[in-house]
Amino acid sequence: MGANPWTNLVRTTMLPRAWVVRQPPKTKALIGTVVFLLLWICVIDPGFIFFTAEISHVTGISLLIYKLIKGRTVAGLSLKSQELTALFLGIKIYCSYTTFDIHAILDMSTLITTLWVVYMIRVILKSSYMEDEDNFSVQYLVIACAVMALLVHPTSSSKALINRLILAFGCNLESVAIMPQLRLMKNAKVVESLTAHYVFALGVARFLSCAHWILQVVNSRGTILLALGYGLWPGMVLLSEIVQTSILAEFCYYYIKSVVEGHSVLRLPSDTV
Repeated sequence: MGANPWTNLVRTTMLPRAWVVRQPPKTKALIGTVVFLLLWICVIDPGFIFFTAEISHVTGISLLIYKLIKGRTVAGLSLKSQELTALFLGIKIYCSYTTFDIHAILDMSTLITTLWVVYMIRVILKSSYMEDEDNFSVQYLVIACAVMALLVHPTSSSKALINRLILAFGCNLESVAIMPQLRLMKNAKVVESLTAHYVFALGVARFLSCAHWILQVVNSRGTILLALGYGLWPGMVLLSEIVQTSILAEFCYYYIKSVVEGHSVLRLPSDTV
């Protein structure tokens, strides 16, 4: 007779608590203090969530750079995800070319890094690229994003229709660009540690970004959505944030589970992502 799935669920959700219980009193006190401070800061200043999300994103990119320079391997990295990322970043920069702020600087630096990663995968470290495992059919993603952009896009009359369609396409593409990376890791089953850290950091950044969006909507009682336009588009922007978070959620769950159990290598079940 198989194990009760509810029992397995309870055991799994109790893992972080069990890990905390095993820690010495000083470590428990430190963990409690850090959690309390983070919660207090987030409540007082929700902008801290956005700052933390950007730090997590930069950390993920730094791990990726370290992997390629020090490890001299692109094993476990999806070329298709990197190319989709470069595409939507290029669209974001094009759509905000008149605005020079911290967001534009971060997008530009991320685009440069992503193009460098694409070059490393295609040219310098091509021999370590897992091409057979990177088999997600991205053409379907691109077509679906284009169709959604035609159906739902900004309604503002201050921009030409073509620019509004491009903006909507980039927003849709951003929400699903990570899918080829997750498929590659599913095919490989075993995920190299730096690649796992990189994707987890992106997942944390995405979760925090989504939380920041939701807090802004709640604090403004929904009026912030009106700044994005009218019709279905404001809801689509929020939905894309939620979609990105949900896509990465399962991987992050298995990552945390693996760390708590003390495994040095992340193994994904065959039915995940």
